[in-house]
Amino acid sequence: MKVFIKLMSFAIVALQSCQSVDDDDFILIKGASFVMADDEYGSSEVYVSDFYIGKYEVTQSVWEEVMAGNPSAFKGADLPVEMVSWYDCIEFCNRLSVREGLEPYYLVIKEPSDPVNFNELDSVKWRVEANVNSAGYRLPTEAEWEYAARGGTKNRIFSGSNNINEVAWYWRNSGREYLEGDWTWTAIEENQGRTHEVGKKRPNSWGLYDMSGNVREWCWDWYEDKELAKGYGRVWRGGGWLGGEHACAVSYRGLFEASGKGPDQGLRLVRSAN
Repeated sequence: MKVFIKLMSFAIVALQSCQSVDDDDFILIKGASFVMADDEYGSSEVYVSDFYIGKYEVTQSVWEEVMAGNPSAFKGADLPVEMVSWYDCIEFCNRLSVREGLEPYYLVIKEPSDPVNFNELDSVKWRVEANVNSAGYRLPTEAEWEYAARGGTKNRIFSGSNNINEVAWYWRNSGREYLEGDWTWTAIEENQGRTHEVGKKRPNSWGLYDMSGNVREWCWDWYEDKELAKGYGRVWRGGGWLGGEHACAVSYRGLFEASGKGPDQGLRLVRSAN
């Protein structure tokens, strides 16, 4: 079984009952400037600091160990967890940090509701603030996600290849047979499309798996406003088994209300390195 989380404190490992984690499950990404592509807002040069990122999407076995439950539509210990909202992921990150003796990265204020969340479909609207000095687990920023997905390359459409079938589970190849023609829900359902065990496709040049496809991965950022902390929804990246090729591209930005859940919506963890 692939285990997803990296334990940083040896004393806590000995005392706590949570799953042990190999150091190899996280990769150190050295910070740098890069050109972040954006079809809607235009490309811009951004800088990311050093950070650790998980090789794999968070699996159901890890989620269930931390959260004492498994909301996923497709059950399997080594399948990526799905049917999780952005708020669920925030709570997961904090609980995992506490289990490992780390200061939680997020401050969650449940009442009153977040005044800068303008989405009427979001029934939760917690106000969530980041403790940037914490070494706890967190969601990647959008810039961190894209920088890691590109793997130091500039000319890859998908994470690790220009051939989507080498690196991604998406609507055409996620079921019993490879689908031709146009996307339809009926075709996907009849083909029994679904998530797949993490790490079975080819990784990108930095050793990260499933950055394109399998499940869409929540990011920290608001979708609409990159400068101000406000908007109608949070960003997801990478595409999933249910979506099309375009959504699996490393430059594609997706939007979902923070309370939204889907059978192709999951997460990947990061930690700050400084």
